[in-house]
Amino acid sequence: MILKRLLGKFLVWRIRHLSIKNFVILLAGLTGVIGGLAAVTLKGTVHFIQAKLLSLDISFIHVFLPVVGILVTALLAKYVLKETLGHGVTSILYYISKKSSIVSRIKMYSRMLTSALTVGFGGSVGLEAPIVVTGSAIGSNIGRLMHLNYKQRTLMIGCGAAAAISGIFNSPVAGVIFSIEVILSEVTIGAFIPLLIASVLGSLISMLFSGDNVLFSFDLTDPFQTSDFLFYLVLGAICGLVAYYFTNTTLFAEKLVAKIKRPIFKAIIGGLALGLLILLFNPLFGEGYNTIKLILNGQASEVFSNSELFAGISDPWAIVAFAFMVLLLKPFATGFTIGAGGNGGIFAPSLFIGGITGFLFASINNLLDLGKTLSVSNFTLVGMCGVMSGVLHAPLTAIFLIAEITSGYTLFLPLMLVSAVAFSANSYFQKHSFYTAKLIESGDLIPYDKDKQLLSLMNISKLIEKDLLTIHPENKLDDLVDLVKKSKRNIFPVVDENNVLKGIITLDDIREIMFDSESQKNVIVGTLMSKPPETVNSNENMQQVMGKFEKTGAWNLPVIDNDEYIGIVSKSRIFNTYRTKLKRQNKE
Repeated sequence: MILKRLLGKFLVWRIRHLSIKNFVILLAGLTGVIGGLAAVTLKGTVHFIQAKLLSLDISFIHVFLPVVGILVTALLAKYVLKETLGHGVTSILYYISKKSSIVSRIKMYSRMLTSALTVGFGGSVGLEAPIVVTGSAIGSNIGRLMHLNYKQRTLMIGCGAAAAISGIFNSPVAGVIFSIEVILSEVTIGAFIPLLIASVLGSLISMLFSGDNVLFSFDLTDPFQTSDFLFYLVLGAICGLVAYYFTNTTLFAEKLVAKIKRPIFKAIIGGLALGLLILLFNPLFGEGYNTIKLILNGQASEVFSNSELFAGISDPWAIVAFAFMVLLLKPFATGFTIGAGGNGGIFAPSLFIGGITGFLFASINNLLDLGKTLSVSNFTLVGMCGVMSGVLHAPLTAIFLIAEITSGYTLFLPLMLVSAVAFSANSYFQKHSFYTAKLIESGDLIPYDKDKQLLSLMNISKLIEKDLLTIHPENKLDDLVDLVKKSKRNIFPVVDENNVLKGIITLDDIREIMFDSESQKNVIVGTLMSKPPETVNSNENMQQVMGKFEKTGAWNLPVIDNDEYIGIVSKSRIFNTYRTKLKRQNKE
């Protein structure tokens, strides 16, 4: 109670002395600081867990660690946290689209805890999506606490996501662009300042506590050569195809494991499948950034040094074959991790598989001696950008992320080229990104269409009108006339004793005979009714409902659930609700 009183007094003081614009900037800074601390904590925790576990001198430990991590994560999520995991960024987009940007409080810490266990024990996923969920939840709940409206809460979610990406990679520009490209559907000039403040503070907090110990970084050594232009062009097209393969294979593997109904069996079987893949190809353990760092430093052969089965191999073609198998199997490893109940994102796996793609492209070219020696490190980095651009459909985020983690813009031109080509190639096969495809398919997310976005915010169950008087089909006209005298509506659903809709009668249908005494006694209601042109289900989204209205030209449609009449939904009420929401959004 004391805290509520203090908060109330603070909000009153804020209204008197501080504009909402400046207040949002201050809250964005607070979100940035907390988001940065969350990123540092998650990074440090995962690295600590991995270091302790891998220091144990146990043969084939890589095989069993993922099983333990996924099992503990699944049990923790189901029985303690009581929430469903899955793809974190997708859930944030759903909260923005359908839940008024109100993210549950538990997500401020649940995704950090579960992802630390999953990735720390070797789950083949990334930390970026869980920390984005954490930052977004922090921003949303700060907005709720300070009584911000929908648009301002959404902006705070964007600030939390920007701080999270900035803090985990020390890449403030990429953090801002990620929020704009992936999280926020529309951004005004005024929204840039809070995003910038949150992202900068997230990065500063990370630098203060972690120093140079960022998730991934590399200093460029090879210059960009304009003569490599055509090679980068080809690499871009290949990255687009690899992104398509990664997305579909990951989802396939995830659904394959998710078919197992019992959580414990699912975690054990999925974890063992992942462990077997790691036994054969050790770079699949964890996020995979260490493997990419070895490749960038020209130490690709050392990838085998940690392998239980392939230690000592140094033949270049054997390394290429090994890397190619890793590329093919990484999506399965990621899908098994998430499908089995682990928590993590596809951000890091897309960067990993992109780096492997670039490495293979340059290495094969150099081994075949095609007349042009390519920089393996440069093509590895640009490949990371290309596949990430295709998977996330976020080309600018991919460009600036790689530019920032390499501490320079030497590769900016090839990054732009490969990102654009990969995005275009992938978009030919996949219209929507990994994060949005499922939501758009279900109608829970409508990008780039203001009209449809407003409709998606409307819930049909709240628009059903249930005040209509019903009548049995075997009743006489005089019974219907009695209803007309009582009703304020001009439409009467005809239902049987089981409340099953048989037809509809309107006042126009009976106007000519309703006052005829003979007709009142002899005419049966069932002979007057007509079939509705279409029916609606309360689980349908508003786009589907409006499609039925447009197709039939009707102004009223009955709502039927499980063959039972529920009520009607009218076009006029939908329009009134639409207008109210539009005015509210414009006001906000």
